[in-house]
Amino acid sequence: MVVKVYGPSYASPKRVIGLFIEKGIEFEVVDVDVFKAENRNPDYLKLQRVIEQWLEVEGHKYQPPLYDLIVELLFGPKMGKTPDEKRIKEDEEKLVRVLDVYEERLSKTKYLAGGSFSLADLSHLPFTQYLVTSLEKEYLIRDRKHVSAWWDDISNRPAWKKVLQLYPPPF
Repeated sequence: MVVKVYGPSYASPKRVIGLFIEKGIEFEVVDVDVFKAENRNPDYLKLQRVIEQWLEVEGHKYQPPLYDLIVELLFGPKMGKTPDEKRIKEDEEKLVRVLDVYEERLSKTKYLAGGSFSLADLSHLPFTQYLVTSLEKEYLIRDRKHVSAWWDDISNRPAWKKVLQLYPPPF
């Protein structure tokens, strides 16, 4: 599979291109000429905004309550702290609301940002792995048909399986 890198060839995409060359990843550059306002083309904006939107949701709405659950249920007890049941309940409620939004989105697209696996999906793997294993709250995923199918898809990708082999969860 060839990865497409969108952007002006004289700017930030060079970082990604350098990484891909370093790692031997096959890629194709799709030049976006900002002097011709190609970066304002609706198709380009759509491509950027959907991924960015879901990264924002993950970073601000999904990961924080999930991280709090990990601290309350896994790390805290290892440090002698009693889990705060009120906080656990609040964080679960926050996750439920976000997962309900995901369910709606994933009823229309295979992945969060559209029809292809992207960084928006990838960013969910580490903490969701704790949710479905160590936290024993897999039902939050499984109670949602489309979220469940999405999780099965992204968590069974060969690259993620390899990550887990190299770095198994400590709990």
